Amino acid sequence: MLRSLRSTLILASLLWTAGLLMLMHMLSLMLMHVFPAMRTFHKIGAILAGLSVMAAGLLGLRQGLMPFRRLRERLMAVRMGEDRRVEGVYPSEVQPLIDDLNALLEDREKAVKRAFATAGDLAHGLKTPLALLAQEADRAGAAGNPELAESIVQQVERMSRQVNYHLARARAAASGAAGAAPCPVASCADALVRTVLKLYAGRAIEISSNIASDLCARVQREDLDEMLGNLLDNACKWANSRIVMEASRIDTLLVLTLDDDGPGLAHDLRTVVLERGVRIDEAAPGSGLGLAIVRDLAELYGGSISLDDSPLGGLRARISLPAS
Repeated sequence: MLRSLRSTLILASLLWTAGLLMLMHMLSLMLMHVFPAMRTFHKIGAILAGLSVMAAGLLGLRQGLMPFRRLRERLMAVRMGEDRRVEGVYPSEVQPLIDDLNALLEDREKAVKRAFATAGDLAHGLKTPLALLAQEADRAGAAGNPELAESIVQQVERMSRQVNYHLARARAAASGAAGAAPCPVASCADALVRTVLKLYAGRAIEISSNIASDLCARVQREDLDEMLGNLLDNACKWANSRIVMEASRIDTLLVLTLDDDGPGLAHDLRTVVLERGVRIDEAAPGSGLGLAIVRDLAELYGGSISLDDSPLGGLRARISLPAS
């Protein structure tokens, strides 16, 4: 079975032409036998006429396959998040398929939006009880029960991280299904750097961001903030005095690296925080809980994260995302 439609059509055309030539040859022999005067017909004219007809057939075949090339381009635009529908006018044999495909895309987009809205409602609905529990912890501490207060605060923080984590996953899944628009990495990184410098002002940490302004990732801005924010926060917690963030494009991927000069992370803990299927609450204490969030968000977009030794002496986090 031939997989290429072009090859199938060409083969079918050749077989049709071969059969037609056989019939025409037999018919011409019969006619020349009945009408001997036809033997004087100009052969060069017949050859030119035959070549012209063949050229017209090839041109028609090329034009007939052109809509499939446009369809491939439109599908790529939908996949990359540039379009929501497959636009264009196609032959009558193909147009019903395009209409059904657009209907499927619309249904899927609606389903994703409903799922995301449900996850958001659930997450926000849990924040109010968590806030009440935090207030109860404050009251317990004021009443002379510091151990109970500390235990409640720890559990509230743990549940809050779970809520934010799964909300980010739902948002990323919705973005990945519908297609994310290009997001400039430099502006996102600069804004996060200003924020963490304020949060860790007492540490006197130097953060340098070497990212070209034209580099874009095909990721939702909120999810890129979530990933870079977790990486920067983890680096600021462990860095001694310096953090370097860089980005480059390699083929279809945008590669971000973040280095710090801290103590680094043990190899066995790197395996724990990045192991597939490890839940967020199973990560080892002090290993940078946000790395699990970055891992899952990157994978939802078809990317990845790896941890290695940094040239600065600490940890290097390397995250790959689809480039725009």
